[in-house]
Amino acid sequence: MSKSFKPSPETPAVVTANDLRLGHCVWMTEDGWTDDPRQAALFEDEARADLALIEAEAQGHVVVGPYVAQVRLGPDGPEPTHFREEFRRRGPSNYFHGKQAGSAAANDNAAAISKAEASHV
Repeated sequence: MSKSFKPSPETPAVVTANDLRLGHCVWMTEDGWTDDPRQAALFEDEARADLALIEAEAQGHVVVGPYVAQVRLGPDGPEPTHFREEFRRRGPSNYFHGKQAGSAAANDNAAAISKAEASHV
């Protein structure tokens, strides 16, 4: 956790990591891990966030690289406050696959990429 960031009611946090087997981003919940950041457990206390991080680090057979990330509470749950966390939440940015493949934005962007590639041939 960053020395300048301390979870509090004004600056809540979540614990996030990568799934060891699949590699995708996951967030700690009250009873495990989820790939839906809206279901992440929210920490408003530095000591509780530190304990959750210790628990996550002990789960090396499940996740890799856990850390505490600052969030804000949105209408559907925790939302990222940093662009890095927004990228992680959406998935890989090099091309659409996995959780991005089925979205309307992915389909619109894929069509635009195909059109741009065709104009360069």
